[in-house]
Amino acid sequence: MLTTDTVSRLFSEFDKLNVLIIGDVMVDAYLWGKVDRISPEAPVPIVTVTKRENRLGGAANVGLNVRSLGATAYLCAVIGKDPKGAEFLEILDKEGIPKQGIVQSDSRVTTTKFRVIGNNTQLLRVDEEQTDPLNEKEISDLFSKIKNLTESKKIDVIIFQDYNKGVITPSLIHEIVSLANAKNIPVVVDPKKANFLHFKNVTLFKPNLKEIKEGLNFDFDENDQGALERAIGMLQEKLKSQIILNTLSEKGVYVRWNENDAYRSVKIAAHLRNISDVSGAGDTVISVAALCLAQGMGVPDIAAIANLSGGLVCEEVGVVPINKTKLQDEVIRLLTP
Repeated sequence: MLTTDTVSRLFSEFDKLNVLIIGDVMVDAYLWGKVDRISPEAPVPIVTVTKRENRLGGAANVGLNVRSLGATAYLCAVIGKDPKGAEFLEILDKEGIPKQGIVQSDSRVTTTKFRVIGNNTQLLRVDEEQTDPLNEKEISDLFSKIKNLTESKKIDVIIFQDYNKGVITPSLIHEIVSLANAKNIPVVVDPKKANFLHFKNVTLFKPNLKEIKEGLNFDFDENDQGALERAIGMLQEKLKSQIILNTLSEKGVYVRWNENDAYRSVKIAAHLRNISDVSGAGDTVISVAALCLAQGMGVPDIAAIANLSGGLVCEEVGVVPINKTKLQDEVIRLLTP
């Protein structure tokens, strides 16, 4: 059971953890402005720009969340040798995130999402990206950096953050999971469709409802508790994962796990929030779940804290990392007696 003391100790211990994050990193480029008229050229709002901003996005936002929680985040990814790649590395330096897991490639562009925000509302997003899988040299270079990090650092948990941009491939998954299992490092996964069923023998797998339906090619009524349980049971059997943490948007999370050779499950309702923007919520949930798992917490408590964290970041506009103090206070307020 969570108490004020156990929660305080948990959050304090985050500072000692090293997290290795593998996935598709990107730059989130924002144009902030005001809207007070409609264009005479087309029925679209005119945004008068007041601020430009570049942030770390994709798997790099997981790094920001991990660092915001106090742990050290080692990002492992492939970016381009291009202006946005240079900006990405500059932001890593600014944020104090290590760069030794980053591979720069002549043959790829750095994924960038341009967002136009008018009157605190996202009006448009433009993506510049390359989604074909890494070539053999890029995979080899990336795996080499990952292996070196696992040998030179005490890695407490590995996160796969997949955005279907080509960095995560079936062969890379197999090699990393085998390496992690040999070293007894827990592996957690935030999946996308392309590699969905390749993440076998991981510790924690965190899909949403849409990803489960697409990944299994199996439609069901998510309001039917029995159908949801069957789908997650089917997925767990295919992947042989210890824990399935299924996010249900505004309905909370459903978690199923193997404990003493028996499966248990629980559904945890979401807490009411003033939702401003759901961008990046999944990044926060996987980050918090990974750190709690690395500390050996019980699965229901992991799910409850991760569920709470996802709702908190949705109160902010844009993709922002979790505030550690705010989350700790909310966990104590809402999840302890």
